[in-house]
Order: sequence, then C-alpha cells, then structure tokens
Amino acid sequence: MTKVPCEAAVGLVIFDCDGVLVDSEPLSMRVLLQTVAENGAHIDPDTAYELFLGRSLGTITSLLKTDFDVDLDEIALERMRDNLYTAFRAELQAVAGVREALDELSISRCVASSSQPERIRLSLGVTGLLDRFEPHIFSATMVANGKPAPDLFLLAAHSMGIEPARCVVVEDSPAGIEAAHRAGMRVLCFAGASHADSQAHRDVLNRLEPDVIFDRMQQLPDLLVQLEKAGIFQSDGNT
Repeated sequence: MTKVPCEAAVGLVIFDCDGVLVDSEPLSMRVLLQTVAENGAHIDPDTAYELFLGRSLGTITSLLKTDFDVDLDEIALERMRDNLYTAFRAELQAVAGVREALDELSISRCVASSSQPERIRLSLGVTGLLDRFEPHIFSATMVANGKPAPDLFLLAAHSMGIEPARCVVVEDSPAGIEAAHRAGMRVLCFAGASHADSQAHRDVLNRLEPDVIFDRMQQLPDLLVQLEKAGIFQSDGNT
C-alpha cells in the first residue's frame, strides 16, 4: 500500500469506533435487545439496526420510550452497561486489518464516537488500539446533539486544529454518514464489519452517497491517496 504523506491536503482522519475500529455492533445489539426484552418489549434485529445503529445512548433510550413504550431507568441502564462491558472483555475483537491500516497512516487521527468515553476507551483498550488514539478521543457526551447532527465531528476538527473541509470521516452507520455530510467533510463508509453484510444495509448506505463504500480496512490508506489525487481538498498550506 502507498504511504500517505504528512504534507497531504487531508489534514485529519476521524474514525468512528463501533463497527469501524472494533467489531462491537453485534455484541452491543445483543445486550440492548436482551435489556429491552427484560423490560417488556421485543424488537427484531433488523428494525433495531435501522433505528439505533450509530446513535447515542440518549437517542436510543428516547426512541425506545416514544416508539416502544420502554422506559429504561438508571438501574436497567447500569445493568445493561455491566453486561455489555463483560461481553466486551470476553469477546470484543478489533476489525480485521485495522492495525495494518493505521500503521500505514501518517496523517493526524482521532476517534469520534456516539458511545460514552469509558466505553470507547474500554473498546480500544481490550483490542489493543487505545495507544494509537489517546488522548484524541471524542464522545457524543461532549456535544449538545449527537449524530446525525454534525456537532461531534465539528468538535473533533476544531479540537485537532483542522478545518472541516480537510477532514475525512470513516464511518459505518447512516447516522454517521449524514453527520459527516452536514459537517462539510468527506466520508468513507466501511461496510466490512460483521453487522454490515445484508443487502438492505448496503442499499441504505448507497442512498446516502458517501464518497466510497469499502469492505476491507486494509484498503483505507490507498483510498485516502485516491481522494488526494482527485484534488477535492482545499489545502491552507498547513501540515
């Protein structure tokens, strides 16, 4: 693969975490749907992915209350977190090829995730990725509005000192793709995690028109080079 140079006009690569860096979505959905069932409702996985993928916990709990009459109290949420973190420690894996892709990148990088900060750091810690991003980790808890609002990505860009037009977001969810578009950033959609193998999901992603949809994380460095060659970024001369 081609090494991405530091002087490239791409100034920052913003990674989502769940489903991009770590293959966590099936584990998260399993625990969420178990919790929902324990509180009196049953949601099929396809519906759950359509409604909840890429959303913050606050948004998910609000949707559960309004759409399914499920009101998760603090006790239920704490039990769900405990169950999820136990599953992560036992089962969570990094996305295949992500370490190799990160090794190829010399551009500044950060994480911007809908998850809570402790969950992000646990996910990256148990998969051996934390030291590749710390301390540049941004959570939806840091902004007023989570994805699909652009707030989180704009916060990440501002904090890293890079204008939005020079940022590339790596996302897997419809909410994240929309947030990147609204932030004025290019977006590469990763569809290689284990939750993203249905044609229906791929159709949704296609309708949102990310710059690229790709299936192998090892492709990422070359995709960034291709974006550079297309001349679509405006460099301010800073590196």
